[in-house]
Amino acid sequence: MIIPIILCGGSGTRLWPLSRKAYPKQFLPLAGKDTLFQSTIKRVAGIPGCGSPVVVCNQDHRFLAAEQLRETGHKALSLLLEPVGRNTAPAVACAALDCMEKEGDPVLLVLPADHVIRDIDTFRKAVETGCPMAESGKLVTFGIVPDRPETGYGYIRRAEPLGAGHTAFRVERFVEKPDIEIARKYVDSGDYYWNSGMFMFKASTYLDELSGLAPEMSDACRDAYEKAVMDLDFVRLDAGAFESCPGDSIDYAVMEKTGEAVVIPLDAGWNDLGAWSSLMDTDTLDEAGNVLLGDVVAEDVRNSYLRSEHRLLTALGIDDLIIVETTDAVLVARRDKVQDVKAIVNRLKEAGREEAVFHRKVYRPWGTYEGIDISGRFQVKRITVNPGQVLSLQMHHHRAEHWIVVKGTAKVTRGDEELMLTEDQSTYIPLGTKHRLENPGVIPLELIEVQTGSYLGEDDIVRFEDVYGR
Repeated sequence: MIIPIILCGGSGTRLWPLSRKAYPKQFLPLAGKDTLFQSTIKRVAGIPGCGSPVVVCNQDHRFLAAEQLRETGHKALSLLLEPVGRNTAPAVACAALDCMEKEGDPVLLVLPADHVIRDIDTFRKAVETGCPMAESGKLVTFGIVPDRPETGYGYIRRAEPLGAGHTAFRVERFVEKPDIEIARKYVDSGDYYWNSGMFMFKASTYLDELSGLAPEMSDACRDAYEKAVMDLDFVRLDAGAFESCPGDSIDYAVMEKTGEAVVIPLDAGWNDLGAWSSLMDTDTLDEAGNVLLGDVVAEDVRNSYLRSEHRLLTALGIDDLIIVETTDAVLVARRDKVQDVKAIVNRLKEAGREEAVFHRKVYRPWGTYEGIDISGRFQVKRITVNPGQVLSLQMHHHRAEHWIVVKGTAKVTRGDEELMLTEDQSTYIPLGTKHRLENPGVIPLELIEVQTGSYLGEDDIVRFEDVYGR
């Protein structure tokens, strides 16, 4: 049996302002109607002998992952929650322990959740090729056949083939991201592949290798998994044990040191969407070499990526630019500088700007809220509560709230009262009053919330009851 391990960590900062820490790129529909995470789930579903996946994600993204998984119609073997990020090697170790407990000793297919693969059949054939090698104790990685010199990827140098007529090769070494001249030599030699970050191996093989090569990491992961607790449908790894675990990638911790590494060449239209220029490569260019998405009007524009998410975007007489518009931020960058977008995000973080973390529309387990207007002593939000969902029983020390229902039905708890409100009806929640909002209906509840008070921050919430365990 093959168990996919879907890694959903990462903040995708180089795709800011679309990708942000609270809603990163793997949960966005960047290359089709499905999100990247959903595409990954569907990609593995058609592989013969493939079981339900283990999804590993940040605890802050647990409801995003669960809801998007539900939308695909597939179920997870487990949803593992990392209390902190420790890179891929510990994440896969905990997933391997989970698989050993629930499925014996399956082959693991480790996949980042944020990749695009256009040729699904070729990808699945490569997985089928790798399965018997993994069964025999090899640690398999998939090397992307390069079509250009690329400085944004690490490389894998192949050694001899595993046997006569074999399509897999022993790994000679892993190579760090090169400069452009060295990258050109790598591509011309035909002996190097891009490091995809995708792997196959038996659960026991990986755990044994990790135990020998990184014993401190191995012990911490075992401790974190043994002390894990169930929280609704999620498996929460023990925070103390996992935080004590050294952080490292599979490449550094295991693949670069093992003597059993094997690489299978893969030419399947792969793209890791590591920057806006990568995303541009996945779209069809117009006659001027542009990608224009959303409400865009362009005149005398060439070789540029223009994306509007919210309003009219116009451009005149530009070349080789990336322009991305969202409700609260606009990015303008030269195409050859998009790898440095992370520097902008870091400056926003240092300044305490929420735009580094949140979109104007913020997703919660129960639905969403979106800021409409804000001033010194008032704030206006649009709140959407999904059918059957309920917010926590809470109160605020510094603000009162007015709720106006514009769609659906609201069940409101206000102190000792319980109210049912429908469209065009409203209520007032005085400062310091316990309250709760619920959608008892079968359509989304939408309301306008007007907050007034001396402090309007999201941390002014005292929760008394919460079905989501916050």
